[in-house]
Amino acid sequence: MVSYSSKPVSSMPTAASQPYVSSRKTVPTRQAIALISEHGDPAAEIGKDAAGGQNVYVRQVGEALAKLGWQVDMFTRKTKPDDAAIVQHSPHCRTIRLVAGPEQFIPRDALFPYMPEFVEAFRAFQSKEGTHYPLVHTNYWMSAWVGLQLKQHSNIQLLHTYHSLGVVKYQTVTDRPAIAATRLAIERQILEHADCIVATSPQEQEALRKLVSEQGYVEVIPCGTDIDNFHTIPRAEARAMLGFDADDAIVLYVGRFDARKGVETLIRACAQLKQGIVNEGTGNRAVNPANLRLVIVGGSDPNGADGLERERNEQLVQSMGLAEQTVFAGQIGHTQLPLYYTAADVCVIPSHYEPFGLVAIEAMACGTPVVASDVGGLKFTVVPNETGLLVPPQDTEAFAQAIERVLSDELWAKKLRRQAPIRVQQNFSWSGVAVRLSDLYRRLLAQSISSTLLFGTATATQPERSEPLPVLKEAALAIGLTKERVTDAEKVVERC
Repeated sequence: MVSYSSKPVSSMPTAASQPYVSSRKTVPTRQAIALISEHGDPAAEIGKDAAGGQNVYVRQVGEALAKLGWQVDMFTRKTKPDDAAIVQHSPHCRTIRLVAGPEQFIPRDALFPYMPEFVEAFRAFQSKEGTHYPLVHTNYWMSAWVGLQLKQHSNIQLLHTYHSLGVVKYQTVTDRPAIAATRLAIERQILEHADCIVATSPQEQEALRKLVSEQGYVEVIPCGTDIDNFHTIPRAEARAMLGFDADDAIVLYVGRFDARKGVETLIRACAQLKQGIVNEGTGNRAVNPANLRLVIVGGSDPNGADGLERERNEQLVQSMGLAEQTVFAGQIGHTQLPLYYTAADVCVIPSHYEPFGLVAIEAMACGTPVVASDVGGLKFTVVPNETGLLVPPQDTEAFAQAIERVLSDELWAKKLRRQAPIRVQQNFSWSGVAVRLSDLYRRLLAQSISSTLLFGTATATQPERSEPLPVLKEAALAIGLTKERVTDAEKVVERC
């Protein structure tokens, strides 16, 4: 078991007894399942410390599954000493923060060496509560490694959702991090050895088959959105509440400050719009530069990487002469965000890559047309000329022209605003996503029970024991850990 620790990153905590705020008082009458999201805390504030789409996905899926009759325990890593160890979201859904490494924010590329401690803390929690999770759904590649360790010694059904594919992500970066080879190996291993991969779009499924492995079982179940919160309201009402004028041409970005999110492309595109794009049909400027408003929504830590990226974006806004037209709105709460979507004329998602794109369906649910990069799951969520437009990523001119079309062709834009929420309601509600996941869970559990009854053990293929330890050692040494700390980590794995 692992103790709480406030030591700096340079010192790995030793194993000791781990306290918990509370334990379940009675044996649950529902089937307990575990969702694991090692860095994406389901109870975290969205928009801070890299909290984003994965956090939303796990939290919303967990709460929706609880409404369908499951006992849902969502496991993540504790990053602040003052954070509660257990957060109860509803009577049958909670977030459990395990101590694995220092109780502080650690960048994802430096987090993997603490995953053996996460495995040990997970097992300690199970033992403490007397709970067995016959089904574990992991999220992101490091959680996948955790799930593979659990599967080696337990008869569990293991499902995985990637949220981001390293093989695709690394195509868009100039310098691969030291952990890249480890990540790619684990992403292949989880595809080939999990009981099921949950891809969030057909495009992700295709990428897995072409770029990762042809082995493994994959089902496509999309992400969702809260259609009770994100829905259409009168645009004039939203603008009045936010202080925007009726004739403002509002271009909206919602997301984290990360160079891969493409905010720079959007800023440069808006600079072109301010200079004036001439409408080929009329010979006039398509957008009145005086009415242009660029609204950027997203939280950041002044001392973190996202804070530095925001500062860089602010400097670019200044150099492009957009300071008077641009609003950095900061972090906006879940209940206020629909006002921003509704007030906007267009929501722009200029990401270099998105496995799904939750912002797209949130905007569409509010009746806002979307202009997005023609990449990943955005090809699935955004239907060109029906709910928005898709353009090549990092193509400033293409983004400027697409935004201009939405702003200048009011009749066509009205059609997009009518069709966008219909597509979301029919395909992307969290309740609908949870029903499909619940059905998948039940089928896998039934198959596992049948295999055990017929053959005395589950028949699912399990990964070999020999691979994870060398992978861990390579990763730890690559990011600069001492050989002593690597040895400590290996000993933890041997006990799991």
